[in-house]
Amino acid sequence: MQNLINNQWRIAARPDGNVKITDFEFHQEQVATLNDGEFLLRTHYLNLAPVMRMYMQGISAAGEKPLSIGDVIHGRGVGQVIDSKHPDYQVGDVVQGQIGWQTYKISKGTKRERFYKMPQRGLSYSLGVSQLGMTGFSAYCGFVKCGFPKAGDTVLVSGAGGGVGSIVTQIAKILGCTVIGIAGGKEKCDFVKSLGADSVIDYKNEDVANRVNELASDGLDIYFDNVGGETLVAALNNLAMNSRIVLCGSISEYMLDEPFGPSNYTNLRSTNSSMNGFFVYNHEADFSEAEEKIAKWIKDGLIKVKEDITIGFENMPYGLQNLYSGKNRGVALCRILDDSELIFD
Repeated sequence: MQNLINNQWRIAARPDGNVKITDFEFHQEQVATLNDGEFLLRTHYLNLAPVMRMYMQGISAAGEKPLSIGDVIHGRGVGQVIDSKHPDYQVGDVVQGQIGWQTYKISKGTKRERFYKMPQRGLSYSLGVSQLGMTGFSAYCGFVKCGFPKAGDTVLVSGAGGGVGSIVTQIAKILGCTVIGIAGGKEKCDFVKSLGADSVIDYKNEDVANRVNELASDGLDIYFDNVGGETLVAALNNLAMNSRIVLCGSISEYMLDEPFGPSNYTNLRSTNSSMNGFFVYNHEADFSEAEEKIAKWIKDGLIKVKEDITIGFENMPYGLQNLYSGKNRGVALCRILDDSELIFD
């Protein structure tokens, strides 16, 4: 494995507003020789998620050491083992985990990297980044294990056209819920409608608070929050008795100088409702269940696979830009090498 060149995207500057190309540094270096207990991954797919801007700001989102200027940007992906001196990882294994924004990675398979060998289910390995990876796990574990849905529930999903939200929307319909999605612009709202949402609110052209009040006249049983801010306030004003709010993300607040605090949180008391934070890595015990359920729903045609794919490692920064400008449809990822370039005996 000599003379392999690892391409990397590193942090050049802390983002101010949406990420800019000048916030990224493209770096190349030769892949080192393996030591005992290490294996070498070749990257095939990398995830694109709003949290990556937080990493670039030096914010620790998962308890890891904050990144400094010059560090490789964090990111999960799918890679194949192409060389190994590790007893648990064999050449040909396909894994998902914390690869980072790079085309090769030498790893010892540490716990913090959270590598999982991907079962061969006859599905594209890109799904390991999108539907069957952390995005899918966030949707399933956040909605099912924290939202406790039941048939007949009225569910509001913000960011319904994004990665997690698009999967939550479909899971909610599978479980017999009435779904109200929130997205921005006609094209994205049409996309959410195509996923099965019963109603869609266009936050760019409609008054969200008024529309939630109209569409959930009997109150919301579940609000799955991907955006925070004023949308969370609107949901808190329209709670049914014993409703559940799941705080998965708050993309509308990530570029604020000061944290946003809802002034109407006491509505939780009068409706005997709950609002709980959700962090996907606290649900590792549920990952196998999530992977099996989502894979089956995909095979049964109950979940439509919606991947917004950026082609080429060199375009990773543009893919992250698109997330903050609302241009993505479904789960965002970057294809470095496709499945045809996987090597099996």
